[in-house]
Amino acid sequence: MSEDAKPHLSVMLPEVLAALDAKSGDVIIDATFGAGGYTRAILATGAEVIGLDRDPTVQVHADAVKAEFGDRFQLIRTPFGDLDDAFAESGKAKLDGAVFDIGVSSMQLDQAERGFSFMRDGPLDMRMADTGETAADIVNTWEHGPLAHIIKLYGEERQAGRVATAILRRRAEQPFSRTLDLAEVIEKALGGRRGAAIHPATRTFQALRIAVNDELGELERGLEAAEQTLTEGGRLVVVTFHSLEDRIVKNFLQERSGNTPAGSRHAPVAVDPRQPTFALQFKGAQAATAEESAVNPRARSAKLRAAIRTSAPAWTNGGGRK
Repeated sequence: MSEDAKPHLSVMLPEVLAALDAKSGDVIIDATFGAGGYTRAILATGAEVIGLDRDPTVQVHADAVKAEFGDRFQLIRTPFGDLDDAFAESGKAKLDGAVFDIGVSSMQLDQAERGFSFMRDGPLDMRMADTGETAADIVNTWEHGPLAHIIKLYGEERQAGRVATAILRRRAEQPFSRTLDLAEVIEKALGGRRGAAIHPATRTFQALRIAVNDELGELERGLEAAEQTLTEGGRLVVVTFHSLEDRIVKNFLQERSGNTPAGSRHAPVAVDPRQPTFALQFKGAQAATAEESAVNPRARSAKLRAAIRTSAPAWTNGGGRK
């Protein structure tokens, strides 16, 4: 995501609102509340919103929304993987929609003290919540193999082994504690920018952020929790910004809508007795308009997928999901 994207620019807002189709009296979960952009637009339709966020710094935005919209809004401090538990805590009778905006926000990137950005010097933290292992813990304690693995898997960095080697060599002399320090070591390990379109540290910082926050696991849990919780006719809307996230959403919706690829014609046909729990609103993913992408760089990689909950029982059981 671009450093200069502004936190109040909610990506693909018209498309999100169209897919949610929220009406007065509906209850919608904004699973990634952030600065409240989606929430405010949904509340303007007359619907009620339950905002979820594990980031403690969003409270000031939640207070502003609460002051404007009153009891039609509530914030629950929790990861969106616990969406089903949060909905039960809210006391509402049925859930008519859920929207997810996946990944780190420009608001978080702009806060140097959070340690998400390789462009701003700050402590090597990267936690979206205020508990758990930090990025500094990972780069200073993990062995070469696991470190290279996450950099390759989550960052899709082809030279993950070289980056991990450079990190271990440097930390033997002095532990890492600052973002720009780590970014400089990575840049040197990869031979500098040399006209590269993105900074050499981009992929490694992405990998560390995903690992610190278990972002992909959280997404999988959140989708299953939405399946458990949405009422029949309820709408699931997900905006992603990276291929790893989009692949998870795509596979989940294809599977749950019964649109999985056919097997080999030479193999026995496997019939899944479970009924589709979602119906796709449209085939594939929607992209942001060229006009929006020109104004908001974050929108350039955005993909929106949406589906409607059927009456079929959820494929997961709440206890086993976690």
